[in-house]
Amino acid sequence: MSEVLNRPSPPPDHTAHYGSHREQVVDLRMPKEGPANGTLVVLIHGGFWRAAYDRTHTGPLADALAAAGYTLAVPEYRRVGSFGGGWPGTFDDLSVFLEMLPLISTAHGIRTKRTVLVGHSAGGHLALWAAARHRLPAGSNWRTDWRPDAVVALAGCSSLALTDVWELSRGAAAELLGGGVNDVPERYALADPGALLPLGVPVTLLHGTMDDDVPVDMSREFAGLAQRSGDPVRLVELPGMDHFGLIDPLSTAWPHLLEAIDDGG
Repeated sequence: MSEVLNRPSPPPDHTAHYGSHREQVVDLRMPKEGPANGTLVVLIHGGFWRAAYDRTHTGPLADALAAAGYTLAVPEYRRVGSFGGGWPGTFDDLSVFLEMLPLISTAHGIRTKRTVLVGHSAGGHLALWAAARHRLPAGSNWRTDWRPDAVVALAGCSSLALTDVWELSRGAAAELLGGGVNDVPERYALADPGALLPLGVPVTLLHGTMDDDVPVDMSREFAGLAQRSGDPVRLVELPGMDHFGLIDPLSTAWPHLLEAIDDGG
């Protein structure tokens, strides 16, 4: 399924800036062939928060979602290995982008009724974290009262603590936060969705049972924590699915993704 990473796709309709850094941009795709369905999908890419991976590999999925009637916003953000990426820049960027999104939408004539955050892998972590910002301490620059209508995490790194303890992708969580959970626990307390429950937002977790990059146990553990906190959460396990099949609109994950976007919120 990793073929989707190199599959060509049409360019976005627009690219807008939400900051002065070259990576503080967002690609916009408008619904194709027919009326918009009223949902803005914010698609946050993965890549274990590293600069080696950018938003371009989500092109086939973003284009397919636009063809299905959704409006797409695909943000880029500073990542580990790029200037200012990691802690706290990656979190700064996502927060600023979401604050700027209404202005960007208005400038491009985007009118929607609901906003759904969809994130893959590390992007799943960022989508869940973005929905949890209302749970941050009052003095945090990232705190906001805004919440999305729903979150869909695709093989998400939903627990930074487990990402660190399991040493996923050779210590990716420690790279992001500048240390492991035992080294900088105060950072994990602010950045880990699992530490910020309940989110108070409908969450769907889609995860393949053959995922070698982010084991399905990650979503199982997070779903259990979220349910015990009282959150509305649904886990859909896809037998035989690998890590990248979840962002491939030609895979069997596609109808499950559409259902999750439409059902949440």
